[in-house]
Amino acid sequence: MALNLIRPVKKVDTKKRFEPIHAGSQEWPVVQLARNRKQFVQQVTNEAVDRLILLRSGIGQLVDEIEKTRYHEKLRIKTNPWKVDPEDELIFWGKVKSRLLEIDKKDGAEAEELAKLLLKDIVNRYAEEITGNFKQTSYKLARNIVTFGFARLLNAAKIKKFGSFFRNEYTLQDKIQITGEVEHLRALARIGTIVMVPTHFSNLDSITLGYIINELGLPPFIYGAGLNLFNVEIFAYFMNSLGAYKVDRRKKNLIYLETLRTYSSLAIRKGNHSLFFPGGTRSRAGNIETRLKLGLLGTAIEAQRINYENNTEGRASKIFVVPVVINYNFVLEAPSLINDYLELKGQERYYVENDDFTSSGKILKFLIKFFTQGSNISVSIGKGMDLFGNYVDQEGKSIDKFGNYVNTREYFSYRGKINRDTQREEEYTRMLSIRIVDEYLRINQVFASHLVPFVAFEMLKKKYPDEDLYGLLRIPLDEVEIPYEIYRETFGRLRDKIFDMYNRGQIDIAPHLTGDLDQVIGHGIYNVGLYHARRPVIKSKNGNITSQDLTTLYYYRNRMDGYDLEKYI
Repeated sequence: MALNLIRPVKKVDTKKRFEPIHAGSQEWPVVQLARNRKQFVQQVTNEAVDRLILLRSGIGQLVDEIEKTRYHEKLRIKTNPWKVDPEDELIFWGKVKSRLLEIDKKDGAEAEELAKLLLKDIVNRYAEEITGNFKQTSYKLARNIVTFGFARLLNAAKIKKFGSFFRNEYTLQDKIQITGEVEHLRALARIGTIVMVPTHFSNLDSITLGYIINELGLPPFIYGAGLNLFNVEIFAYFMNSLGAYKVDRRKKNLIYLETLRTYSSLAIRKGNHSLFFPGGTRSRAGNIETRLKLGLLGTAIEAQRINYENNTEGRASKIFVVPVVINYNFVLEAPSLINDYLELKGQERYYVENDDFTSSGKILKFLIKFFTQGSNISVSIGKGMDLFGNYVDQEGKSIDKFGNYVNTREYFSYRGKINRDTQREEEYTRMLSIRIVDEYLRINQVFASHLVPFVAFEMLKKKYPDEDLYGLLRIPLDEVEIPYEIYRETFGRLRDKIFDMYNRGQIDIAPHLTGDLDQVIGHGIYNVGLYHARRPVIKSKNGNITSQDLTTLYYYRNRMDGYDLEKYI
């Protein structure tokens, strides 16, 4: 089959080295934040308290919010405790109850002052928990452990000879491939503050991105890591060392969320490059996120407006958004993630089993499996944008869709003066989230292991048109078999459509996707779900396409959602 490619497929230079953009670590903003951690936490506390008092004006509303928070925190401690939780949780919230009773006995200004002091103590506790404990020595050690340990596994896997564990023939750059607007990202990091917004598929994402950031010569980014990751000791060490701040998604109360928002906004204003997953959590369904959480994304827009209000000069002045797509051939947590999704979607119609990132041993087993097989990761860096979705040039100047330069200060101005308008900024955040999703789809690099399960599952849907999703997932496996020649013809047609989209700049493709058709299909079958005991796609004894697990097949199929490819099956 002839390849209809007009644009050349980019080959990754895995041996390229990037010099650090800062001469020394003392210039890293995250180092400055860590050095002044106590003052930073206090500033977060004061700003968050002021925000909350504006939102809950009057003693009655303030006390009600504190009481609501106390109730939900007691419920969380009872129903969903984690090992990482502080030992004095019950004691602290017990004291909050006692102080609320004292406030109830007071009147007027005295009661209001006591309520504000109690609010401040709660916010300060949250701010202390959220704020990271970055240490330069730990960062360098963690970086060296990741690079050395993973490279050793990679050499042992590639060379397969005695002593190869200690050789340096292969590096992590042979395994984790970086594509896209690398030089543009580095240029923007020199002149402004970066907010990196990646897709989120696996708990490995944070460590992968930490490695990428260092490899590109960028200073450490602060980033939100789920507090649950700190339950696993190996992850707790790396998260603390790589600049993570803690995000506890069990806490939905207003006081916690405003403290988290304030932390993010203030850190960005102080010039800290920031990374957060706008999808909120790992993609349960396996698809690229299409509906993003707007909370932390909005803090970047707020930070930009405050910078303009304060006439902030220098590198912290302008904030840039850089979308990133992480591509895996398989995801360790896929079975539990898709089961979570199906349980939520189907309620009692679906029975859930368990399989997750729950122990250091399981993670180590996964890493060994990953590095001893032929599976790669690609990290696609998108073009930098301002906070309104306009692309920016190498100097950080914003360019609208008509090719005109625009002054982003004007987006925050009313009658020539910068002002705060919450409704306006919420709309900007919503519009930015749409642009980020568009960029995800455009820079996404298609692997054979993405297209192979998509074609298989969609052909299965065509075969059983009267079945809903749950009916499809219950089809007996001996009825799933698809004749290889029919599958091959359909796969080739879909691949041609992907090539057409690539030529139009609507998607990216991995170099291996351009190979011999049968080899590409074989590559996809081999790699997809490589870790799982029951493989989502295999060849039967007759050489036909079948599955050992339709649920994980559905998970991997969803990776190609968003392109309207179903109509080509």
